[in-house]
Amino acid sequence: MQKNVLNTDLTGKVAVVTGAGGVLCSYFAKVLARAGAKVALLDLNYDAANQFAEEITAEGGIAKAYSCNVLDKDICYSVADQVMSDFGPCDILLNGAGGNNPRATTDKEYFEPGDIESDTKSFFDLDKSGVEFVFNLNFIGTLLPTQAFARQMVGREGCSILNISSMNAYCPLTKIPAYSGAKAAVTNFTQWLAVHFSKAGIRVNAIAPGFFSTKQNAALLFNPDGTPTARTGKILAATPMGRFGDSEKELSGAVLFLLNNEAASFITGVTIPIDGGFSAYSGV
Repeated sequence: MQKNVLNTDLTGKVAVVTGAGGVLCSYFAKVLARAGAKVALLDLNYDAANQFAEEITAEGGIAKAYSCNVLDKDICYSVADQVMSDFGPCDILLNGAGGNNPRATTDKEYFEPGDIESDTKSFFDLDKSGVEFVFNLNFIGTLLPTQAFARQMVGREGCSILNISSMNAYCPLTKIPAYSGAKAAVTNFTQWLAVHFSKAGIRVNAIAPGFFSTKQNAALLFNPDGTPTARTGKILAATPMGRFGDSEKELSGAVLFLLNNEAASFITGVTIPIDGGFSAYSGV
């Protein structure tokens, strides 16, 4: 097993990661396993989660995949019982399930006269079901797993919930109002949960990744010939460090720090931006 960057020791801890079939959360699952945790990888796509669980096992870690729809409370509770039976009570919950959808995205950054009559998908053309799906996936998809797994945490010292927010929570990006609003809700919910569980032995925090180049967003950031898109130009111009983050190097430190019960024992209710200065830059 590879060593973790902060020497955070999670040996004996049971960690649950939702959205673990995706790029970032599968990596978070590996980071937790390398720190010694027994990791339950939850995803609607069981095969994707299982692939990463097998990779963790091949590295010498302990992991198991579970099929889970984070928008179904009964399924979340059933999976929580399965994890309890397999590994014991949950110590760490990383709520990573989320994402956007084209039905909740406008075609243009700015509304212009004539957009309503044109083929352009403007604000007025946003699909109600698409907006509901995006908001529910990110917010309700954080709330329901928390209900299912936090019941195993209450009254036990040293438990943590870590939510995945976004730069959109601080300043909404153009074109994606539903995703931005949902991530703002996740950040607010993180604060609410931190207060609510403050007497129950559970710390609740979040990270807000800025712009990281992954396989999932490659088409948005780069043209087929590999040149940067216009949106990439805007992103890098608004990021003081002038580059994208490296997901396999520059997210794990914050994750392990916030889950470290020695280093971060008095930290709860915070969302840490990991954004190369994006949230600090006014543009001038």
